[in-house]
Amino acid sequence: MANNIFLVDDDPVVRDVTAEYLEMRGFSVTKLSSARAMQQQLRSERPQAVVLDIMMPELDGIGALRALRENGDDLPVILLTARNDVIDRVLGLEFGADDYVCKPFDPGELAARIRTVMRRRNATHLTGAPESRASFRFGPFELDFRSRELCRHGERIALRSSEFAFLKLFVNHPMTILSREFIIDNVYGEAGRCRNRSLDVAIWRLRRLIETDPSEPRYLQTVWRQGYVFVPEGEAGYAEQFGESTGVDD
Repeated sequence: MANNIFLVDDDPVVRDVTAEYLEMRGFSVTKLSSARAMQQQLRSERPQAVVLDIMMPELDGIGALRALRENGDDLPVILLTARNDVIDRVLGLEFGADDYVCKPFDPGELAARIRTVMRRRNATHLTGAPESRASFRFGPFELDFRSRELCRHGERIALRSSEFAFLKLFVNHPMTILSREFIIDNVYGEAGRCRNRSLDVAIWRLRRLIETDPSEPRYLQTVWRQGYVFVPEGEAGYAEQFGESTGVDD
């Protein structure tokens, strides 16, 4: 069913109020009281996105998200987190959350975030489609365009559709400075207009996959105030010739 959302929260009031609002905005909502119930429901039903509370008994949202990603499931997930739980938000992004909303939240903001995540996912599925072309090697890595897999010394590294889309774009433009606007337009298209800092999160995730030290990137380097450059040979400090360069985005 189009716009079907799993809403997973152990608080029945939050579930009912939020579901009622989302249904008024055109979503079909499956209300679930626990992460275990979500895992069970996923065996028979596939939503377009999941809204997942972090603080739940038995299995919390971070653990449920981690299990999804370790199983190779690319299902879009928006986490509901307490306003001051910075560690939970960081862990959620590290394990593959698409976005997060802090409690207490405005249901209108949540609806907007859901639609944005769904638009971005549709866009990256198109730009991250498989291609019949030879694999690309850089450093210890091999990117297979047919299977959309990345291998390091022959060991497979799971890639989400968005991660493959970003990596493919950089591989297609080696040793070329790509501006933030160019990257967003080519990966997200029209959906990129409704982003928060999704590009920063995407770069951060990609660096965690391919860099020995993500804070001192060698393959995906930042060119200060200009964008990013992909260096297949991993030449340290390559971006410095274009101006001040840091591993952290400005």
